[in-house]
Amino acid sequence: VQLVESGGGLVQAGGSLRLSCSASGETFSSYGMGWFRQAPEKEREFVAAINWSGANLYYADSLKGRFTVSRDNAKNTVYLQMNSLKPEDTAVYYCAATKPRTGGLRYVGSYDYWGQGTEVTVSS
Repeated sequence: VQLVESGGGLVQAGGSLRLSCSASGETFSSYGMGWFRQAPEKEREFVAAINWSGANLYYADSLKGRFTVSRDNAKNTVYLQMNSLKPEDTAVYYCAATKPRTGGLRYVGSYDYWGQGTEVTVSS
């Protein structure tokens, strides 16, 4: 599985961005998908995740209400809608895919495939 993120960029505080992650392969619809981010000199942290069907959504507590994860299995794409952005949201955002599993979508170690990342910069 190859993952390619897009949609990052520079935005003012309070603005919005929608990140996309396009996946290759015919098994996308069976994979759990996650979004993580990594700010300079910080560890990669969980942002949001969605199970294979889209029925189960998971968010970092600090981001709940501002970020929304969704997927379109027909397009092999997962999205991250980010609203009310803050300077502290500045980071490289990565999407990741995990083979079918039960639980664990909040953890970096659960994922089998990673994209190259897309940079998001929020100016104050």
